[in-house]
Amino acid sequence: MKRADRLARARRLVVKIGSAVISGPEGLDPARLADLARGLARLARGRELLLVSSGAIAAAAPRLPHKPQALAELQAAAALGQPELMRAWQTALAEHGLTTAQVLLTAEDLTDRKRYLNARATLERLLDWGVVPVINENDTVMTEEIQFGDNDQLAVRVAGLLGADLVLVLSEAEALFDRDPRADPNARPVHEVERITPEVLAMASDRPGSAGRGGMKSKLLAARMAHEAGIPLWLLPGRRDGVLEAALAGERIGTFFHAPARGHRGERLWLAQLPRHEGTLVVDAGAARALREQGRSLLAVGVREVRGNWSAGSPVRVEDPEGRIVGIGLANYAADEVRRVAGRPSRELAAVLGRPGPEEVIHRDHFVLLDEG
Repeated sequence: MKRADRLARARRLVVKIGSAVISGPEGLDPARLADLARGLARLARGRELLLVSSGAIAAAAPRLPHKPQALAELQAAAALGQPELMRAWQTALAEHGLTTAQVLLTAEDLTDRKRYLNARATLERLLDWGVVPVINENDTVMTEEIQFGDNDQLAVRVAGLLGADLVLVLSEAEALFDRDPRADPNARPVHEVERITPEVLAMASDRPGSAGRGGMKSKLLAARMAHEAGIPLWLLPGRRDGVLEAALAGERIGTFFHAPARGHRGERLWLAQLPRHEGTLVVDAGAARALREQGRSLLAVGVREVRGNWSAGSPVRVEDPEGRIVGIGLANYAADEVRRVAGRPSRELAAVLGRPGPEEVIHRDHFVLLDEG
């Protein structure tokens, strides 16, 4: 399906706008916000719209004594700038009759299943009320261990959470190029991508943009996540005037990342998009093959190594003997219990553990296959 048709038929959209898109020499750029608000209002006609916006630290820049570097300084700057960022979007979108609500999330919010479902219920209710949620990472409480990495990935997780039809990512980059155009002026844009292969990943630099954490590599990783969820992603040149109107008109701008029919759903989608896991199980070749090719559950007899510590019910990564990911699943047993039964047949589990329990270390109903690309 053509990109214009995808956008025309979409009824629920996630739009991510990067810091560099709305930043000016002295904080936020009012002209860019006004231009984007006009486009967002057009998108919102007949559609539900969620906006993921970076820019809190950029909004605080004019009032900071120096450019923040340490984590505590970045968090403080985010706290200072987040109200201004929210106020800017509230004012700009109100000009077009749109009501906004602030939603701050951390990776931990979407790792915990209960909090994940609570976040979904809140966002669904806001959409029911005709409100545009303005979402950002809760930088004031995040640590390196619990952050999304950047708002590109947050936008895709929100899209998966809400079952969005399309993700639009507005960046300072014009498109994906076959090599970094900042280093090679002969680089050529790539307008269509069917799948994120290692060759496509090799095109991108992980060098960050001028005002944010994410580079083109981050956007490709986000596009791969969207592909797994069956959600197409359109990377657009966010600094271009009227960019959203141009997208609605079907102009061939930016890079469109196609996706198959809807991929993982429900718990499997949550597992596939988890920002982090609690540990790793290394399985033998036979177990890896049974998981990948036969859709079987993981039994203790196939476990060769247990890394990390977790409690029963925690999400864990499963790797084959070569270190390649097989998938993510919910462990029926705590890590120490899996260590005790690793390599043993299922009939011995109750005797070794001193209590009855499931035959499977991970049941197939609570496991999702993954491919690192």
